[in-house]
Amino acid sequence: MRYVAAALLTALAGNEINADNITKILSSVGVETDKELLNKVVGELAGKSIDDIIAAGTGKLASMPSGGGAPAAGGAAPAAGGGDAAPAAEEKKKEEEEEEEDDDMGFGLFD
Repeated sequence: MRYVAAALLTALAGNEINADNITKILSSVGVETDKELLNKVVGELAGKSIDDIIAAGTGKLASMPSGGGAPAAGGAAPAAGGGDAAPAAEEKKKEEEEEEEDDDMGFGLFD
């Protein structure tokens, strides 16, 4: 991924995507390069437009699921006459609110 990111930065700067430019970017942030992986990325991107590659990748990503699955099961429904469930839920909310107030332990991140 780092090689692809460096290649995109090279293209964004208007430079040719080659091993030297990618190595310069990665070494500037202290990352060593693996020549085999670097040559593979350069070989795959050689002669291709970054815009075309991004457009092709976007089309592939559109078919992938992006999370947001079904909610977890809520358990069994309460029996008839189970009107006690609502007050219990309110009590839990009150306890959570009180608990949240104590989370800062008397000091804040930006104090």
